Amino acid sequence: MVRAAIERVDSFDGVLIAHKEAGWTSHDVVAKLRKLLGESKVGHAGTLDPSATGVLPILVGRATRIAEYLIDWDKEYRAVLRIGETTDTQDASGQVLIKTDPCRVNEEAIHAVVAKFRGPQRQLPPMYSAVKIGGQPLYKAARAGKTIDRVERSVTIHELEVLKVEGCDVTLRVVCSKGTYVRTLCADIGQALGVGGHLYALERRRVGPLSIDEALTIDQIASHLAMDTLRSRFLSLDQLLSQLPAVVVNAEQAQRVVHGNSISPAGIGELPALPHPMSVRLKNEEGQLLAIGTHDTPGMGLIKIRKVFSLVTH
Repeated sequence: MVRAAIERVDSFDGVLIAHKEAGWTSHDVVAKLRKLLGESKVGHAGTLDPSATGVLPILVGRATRIAEYLIDWDKEYRAVLRIGETTDTQDASGQVLIKTDPCRVNEEAIHAVVAKFRGPQRQLPPMYSAVKIGGQPLYKAARAGKTIDRVERSVTIHELEVLKVEGCDVTLRVVCSKGTYVRTLCADIGQALGVGGHLYALERRRVGPLSIDEALTIDQIASHLAMDTLRSRFLSLDQLLSQLPAVVVNAEQAQRVVHGNSISPAGIGELPALPHPMSVRLKNEEGQLLAIGTHDTPGMGLIKIRKVFSLVTH
């Protein structure tokens, strides 16, 4: 009989939903948790600026190998746009360049302008960003007083609504595609209003299915660790990859899969009718995630193995 065994046993393995607090960089959170958990393989998916708060997915152990499958997730933010002030960084950390009296902008005008920013948009990456041009991050050039030519990027604002208007501050709910700069969105809205604006505060409420309601601060993570209850707060690789179609393989095929060998779709049931090429989860008959594969051609061809997570032994 064939049985499955995990390739390597980590004390912790999966994704932890961290609640990043203001003042911490994303790297700070990773470094702290690496020390706290005693794990060498710790990373994150989706950087947050130091002043921003909210959901930061922390990848531990084998989960560091699936970051590429998480980065396409949409994100939800609660942002505060301060109108009437334009800064060099497009957020509150920068120097105010222009001040304009925002009193002539009423709430009706704000709602009308905000509505124009829903759907597909073109954004120019801000100079104070980690985007690399010529191998150098833009923020380094910005700090040196240089402005680099940049190319606009396509992003999608899936949902955008005004939650509250208090004086110069407009609280927005933003659901957007990967690669969206919320501070650029705020600056663009301010410009469209004719008074300028910048991102005053930002909280990330959700990354894909990972919600702030399930997020833990560093102190809460430490408390769970001390009480030996932290393991239950991790999401497994299979849970995180649930958006990929699952293909169940038999014992013989499982042996091929875990050694990185391609398998034929024949005999493993009908594959989902999705665009090709498509990534699939390969699981054994006991339901254990073995690998991720790519199926290139509908109705024929092989499933090529891309990442193996488990070994199968006799």
